[in-house]
Amino acid sequence: MYFAKNLLITLIATCLLSSSVDAQSEKRDGLQVGDRAPNFVGVDDEDKKWDSKDKAGKKIYVVYFYPADMTPGCTRQACAYRDAVKEMTREDVEIVGVSGDAVENHKHFKEQYELNFTLLSDSDGKIAKAFGVRTRPGGSITRQIGDLQLTLERGVTASRWTFIIDKDWKIAHKDTQVNAIEDSERVLAEIEKLK
Repeated sequence: MYFAKNLLITLIATCLLSSSVDAQSEKRDGLQVGDRAPNFVGVDDEDKKWDSKDKAGKKIYVVYFYPADMTPGCTRQACAYRDAVKEMTREDVEIVGVSGDAVENHKHFKEQYELNFTLLSDSDGKIAKAFGVRTRPGGSITRQIGDLQLTLERGVTASRWTFIIDKDWKIAHKDTQVNAIEDSERVLAEIEKLK
C-alpha cells in the first residue's frame, strides 16, 4: 500500500512537472508574434524555386504547415483555404502551404482538389526548422489518383502550425493548435485586423 501510494504521488508530480516544462518550452520554441519572419527557400508545386526574399514586403503571407498531402485533415484544411481564396476580395494576401511531401505529391494534390495557392516542398524540414515548427520522420502513403495507384513519399512530417507574415515581414499571427477545418476562417479574421 505504501509503495503504491508513493508511486502514485511520483507519477502525478512527474506529469505536472512535464506539463509545466512543455508549456515553457512551447513559449520558447520558434518564432513569436512581432518577430521578424525568416527568409526561406523552397521548391513549389510547379517545380520552381520559391524564395521569400523575392516576396517580402509585397503582400501579407499566410504560411501554413501541414503533415501530409492526400490525408483527411490536410485535405479538408487545403480545400477550406481553396474556398477562402475564391471568396477573398483582397489581392494583397497570398496563401502558401508547406509540408515534407515531394514536389510530385504536391502536383497530384493540387490537381486532384483544384487548389488555387502555392504548395512548397520541405522534404528536409529546413523551412519548418526556420519557423520552429516541430517535425517527425516522414513516411509514405498509397493513394488512388485517377487510374493510377501512387505511393506518395515525404521526407518529414511537420506539425500543423499556421503563421501570418505582414508586409513588414514580421510575424503577425501564430497558431500551434490549429483546427484544420476552421484554420482558414480564423486566419482571414486575423488578416482583416491588419488593414
